[in-house]
Amino acid sequence: QVHLVESGGGLVQAGGSLRLSCAASGSIFSIHSMAWYRQAPGKQRELVAAITSGGQTSYADSVKGRGTISRDNAKNTVYLQMNSLKPEDTAVYYCTARITSYARSQYDHWGQGTQVTVSS
Repeated sequence: QVHLVESGGGLVQAGGSLRLSCAASGSIFSIHSMAWYRQAPGKQRELVAAITSGGQTSYADSVKGRGTISRDNAKNTVYLQMNSLKPEDTAVYYCTARITSYARSQYDHWGQGTQVTVSS
């Protein structure tokens, strides 16, 4: 089994910063791409940022210049640093990772989500 656990969410004032973390554990042979999604109330889940195993990154237009995704392969962890937060960044943030297990099966795994609330 593989588990993804997010942390770092919370309540922050507009203009503030947060650093989200997501650690993968379990039967992990290799981790390929990792990404952060978010879902605001009444809206569809959207991609925020993604990072390949080689470190290439991509961002949603809404967070370009304010968000930075990174990963620590030794710790099986992906991070999302968000600066200059806006009320519209309020959402549940989910991490996902494409993981090959020791059994050589490959799946996209999801964390349980962490709430980020930005007050105006």
